[in-house]
Amino acid sequence: MNLNLPSPIQSITFEDQHFYLKRDDLIDHDFSGNKARKLHYFLQNDFPDIHKLISYGSAQSNAMYSLSVLAKIKGWKFEYVVDHIADYLKEHPHGNYKAAIENGMKIIEEKRVEPYDYPKEVLFIEEGGRQKEAEYGVKVLAEEILRWKRENTIKGLNVFLPSGTGTTALFLQKYLPSATVYTTSCVGDESYLKKQFLMLEEDESLHPVILSLEKKHHFGKLYKENYKIWLKLQQQTGVEFDLLYDPLGWRVLLAHPEVYSKPILYIHQGGVLGNESMLPRYKRKYKDIL
Repeated sequence: MNLNLPSPIQSITFEDQHFYLKRDDLIDHDFSGNKARKLHYFLQNDFPDIHKLISYGSAQSNAMYSLSVLAKIKGWKFEYVVDHIADYLKEHPHGNYKAAIENGMKIIEEKRVEPYDYPKEVLFIEEGGRQKEAEYGVKVLAEEILRWKRENTIKGLNVFLPSGTGTTALFLQKYLPSATVYTTSCVGDESYLKKQFLMLEEDESLHPVILSLEKKHHFGKLYKENYKIWLKLQQQTGVEFDLLYDPLGWRVLLAHPEVYSKPILYIHQGGVLGNESMLPRYKRKYKDIL
């Protein structure tokens, strides 16, 4: 499969501050952003023994949709485990959930996935693609950044991206030793993200720097501040961002001006298909915001 690589990097101004924006959202319609990077290994290689793909997560996960496309391309069966599906979503399928089902996904509603040794014909992928194979594609991302950095004679660089499992940020720091990778935890708190890092890399000196806001942020909750900054981003940059991760990412980045000591590269990790379900919820809750 031919992906649009290297993804372009553009110069933007947001809130009177200059940033570089790595447009990983433009890699491919089905494999945009960090999912393209995490699944690159599986897209580029053949697995003749595999007949089924199993994973788990939320019912509107971007990873779920990308995995459904991967399974369809490879001719694999795809089973996805979620602990809960809202009645409204069952009755009115939309967004990633609808698209993944149309790709042949079998969704299973269970409290959790019980780990066990799967037979060789089954490929098990951790939630959000948190596994060693993700390193393959993130290394390619790092190489693209280093090449761009050399070609544009940029000496110092700070890289920022919001995190779910933190897999992309972790491997990016490994292959960008000359840059500092900053991230923020969108799914849990700082300790949650550290645990995710430690599952893949025990040496904490190789971990990205975690930034946060003073006020606790609950994943998936509709915050007025998130909606406002998402609208501002679109107005000032002309770029559509993901509504689940990017608003918090940009809020954290703007709250930490110490990062501006060097040029900043923000990684746009795609996921905008999820806006199909998030945006109507924001519009209903915050009707006063245009």
